[in-house]
Amino acid sequence: MEHRRLGRSGLKISEITYGNWLTHGQQIDQDTATACVHAALDAGITTFDTADVYAWGKAESALGVALKGQRREGLEVFTKVYWPTGHGVNDRGLSRKHIMESCHASLKRLGTDYVDLYQAHRFDYETPLDEVLHAFDDLIRQGKVLYAGVSEWKASEIEAAVTMQRELGYDRFVSSQPEYSMLWRVIEAEVVPTSRELGLSQIVWSPMAQGVLTGKYLPGEQPPAGSRATTAEGKGMIEDYLSDDILTRVQKLRPIADDAGLTMAQLAIAWVLQNDNVAAALVGASRPEQVKDNVGAAGVKLEPELMARVDAALGDVVERDPAKTESPDPRA
Repeated sequence: MEHRRLGRSGLKISEITYGNWLTHGQQIDQDTATACVHAALDAGITTFDTADVYAWGKAESALGVALKGQRREGLEVFTKVYWPTGHGVNDRGLSRKHIMESCHASLKRLGTDYVDLYQAHRFDYETPLDEVLHAFDDLIRQGKVLYAGVSEWKASEIEAAVTMQRELGYDRFVSSQPEYSMLWRVIEAEVVPTSRELGLSQIVWSPMAQGVLTGKYLPGEQPPAGSRATTAEGKGMIEDYLSDDILTRVQKLRPIADDAGLTMAQLAIAWVLQNDNVAAALVGASRPEQVKDNVGAAGVKLEPELMARVDAALGDVVERDPAKTESPDPRA
């Protein structure tokens, strides 16, 4: 496993990071979750990402149980705040009240005194930005959060926040967590160059396009039983990728992966890691063997000729529109 610096900070994280959205607390039981986390640790993964909204807090609790007994200083534990975690009017957003209360609840569920990275899960258009940034900075000064970042923020929002942090003397954001894959390249137009200039790295989610880039979904055929496309939680996220056109193009990646000595999943993960602004690719798992396969992408360098073959295979099914920065609600 290789490690990369997170933005302008001194923190290093494993370039393949374990995430537990849609798995822990939903698709798999605690014993399986623990087995997957231990497989990740055995493979050299030190960085684990979750959020308070995943399975309504159960994902954080499951991760906390799975990591119990591990040397805390050898781990990087990330979580997020924004989405509703209760039914009260203040149980959502990025108000000081919700940020503080959500952080304390996350620490309790995770069984830790601090998180290495606390992320604003979306931009809050109802709360003054200075209030948001002040709350994050206070958590850092209290030692409950070591670094702060964002998830699915537009380039203009990142720039406004970092500019204000500089002016007010607050600790600056060091990371952005957007969707990014061979099929979804929206961040390349604005988010990546802005982040590079301001000292943020990307921690990208869905590098396998919800599993489509593994090649298991075939044109003209029903999704495999038990796959994400057959679950209520995952169907809404993946359906836009399941057109015969996209699935036919994806199958053209198979010989490219074979030539590189990689599985299709490994090729997809290695592809996002070629972007020098990407610090880590987030991968999830419902079985320990999936973790073992995914980490095969660590340290892989893809030649320019192979990258060009990927572009030629996918053609115009790639989404590059920078206006499409809104990702689906993770509660869906």
